[in-house]
Amino acid sequence: MVFVYIVRCKFTAPEKEAAWNTWYGGPKIVQMLAQPYFLSCQRFHRASGAGRDYLALWTVSSPEALSTPQYTAQWGFAEWSSDITDWSRDLFDGGDRSATDFAVTKDRLLHVVSFDGMAAHDADAARATQPNLMWLPVIGLDRHTPIIGLRPVNRDAAPASRSTETENALYLPISEFHAARA
Repeated sequence: MVFVYIVRCKFTAPEKEAAWNTWYGGPKIVQMLAQPYFLSCQRFHRASGAGRDYLALWTVSSPEALSTPQYTAQWGFAEWSSDITDWSRDLFDGGDRSATDFAVTKDRLLHVVSFDGMAAHDADAARATQPNLMWLPVIGLDRHTPIIGLRPVNRDAAPASRSTETENALYLPISEFHAARA
């Protein structure tokens, strides 16, 4: 069983964005993957559609990953916090999938659909319009969306927009898939 920790945000300081991506895509990933229960990470930038500009997809082996003293001692965006807006962090049940099931190769995109602020029963009904996504129910943290849909797709794919979705976007991988050392 794997759990998926997704952080979505916008970055508001274009002049600092390259430095922020260097930090988040390097030292921050290394730091986080050294924490107990953290399995993997991959970062993405929105290429098209509606949604937040950045998405970090972490996998953990237990929800306890987000409450260990090691994690809480270094939690957050450090010096970049004032440049982060529209931030969400949610924990999802990945079911019987493995961490590698969420890896997206550089030649593909990640299709993401969420229903932020929607009631669970409404989101469950709305997801029926897109049956080919991996639908993950929220189980913790901020619970911005009751369910999120994910699917690696070819680069020429276009998200099918639905009026009930708050996010329907294609995300370009901006980091390799990083796995924690065993």
